[in-house]
Amino acid sequence: MDANSHLVSELIDAGLNRREARWLVEEFSPPSEESIVAMRAAAQRRLNGEPMQYVLGHWPFRTLDLDLDARVLIPRPETEELVGLALEELVKRNVPEPLILDLGCGSGAIGLALLFELRQLGVHGSLVALDASRDALEVTRANATKHGLDSVTTVHSSWFEDLDRSLLGRVDLIVANPPYVGAAEFATLDPVLGYEPLSALVARDSAHVEGFHDVEVIIGQSCPWLVANGLLICEHGNMHRSAALHAARSAMFVDVRDLDDMFGNPRFLVARR
Repeated sequence: MDANSHLVSELIDAGLNRREARWLVEEFSPPSEESIVAMRAAAQRRLNGEPMQYVLGHWPFRTLDLDLDARVLIPRPETEELVGLALEELVKRNVPEPLILDLGCGSGAIGLALLFELRQLGVHGSLVALDASRDALEVTRANATKHGLDSVTTVHSSWFEDLDRSLLGRVDLIVANPPYVGAAEFATLDPVLGYEPLSALVARDSAHVEGFHDVEVIIGQSCPWLVANGLLICEHGNMHRSAALHAARSAMFVDVRDLDDMFGNPRFLVARR
């Protein structure tokens, strides 16, 4: 048995499943006295319940390897779908140098993935990444630097409150994965979510719809920031489809659609100015 196989067996015996044991051993390879100590400490964090993404300190998201820690939400597979939708729409509209606004950017996952994949297509976009958390903005900046994305501006703001008014009517695409879990629902979910920033997960209720407040604010205030035919693509909760469609039509969006995610759940509002 080689050293790596021996270490995998050790972590499995300690209580990790085989896949996670292999991830940790690979993360701390090649084995040395120092790396094995670090690996065992990481394994203990995972055994204590901390999400693997935070234990490793990075995680794949589409074409990027994002640095992650407890300052930001762990990006989900559904949010990768949002990026795919946004990329498809930008390519279809043939926007030569799109200006993208990522609301509640967290780790930067959505906006940075869009910039990176557009660049691979020969399209050079610009990103304004906005978050109410200064810690999250630090993570976004680090991830932008990691992937050589320099056309990124970060803005500390609660949604549109402190965004430069000169951007009104200039944004080609607004993307958002805001908090959309209600407090009552959150209390029923996996306790592991307690490791993630609560402000990125839980939203106030609005118009008798649980957890809808932030989604409603974004839909209601996005239109003036968009160019003619500009798009809003916003992730939302399973029970928000009807409210999201109503809010978008009330905000004078046109071509309003709401799409399911890969699991068949209502998830993405797509609306054009």
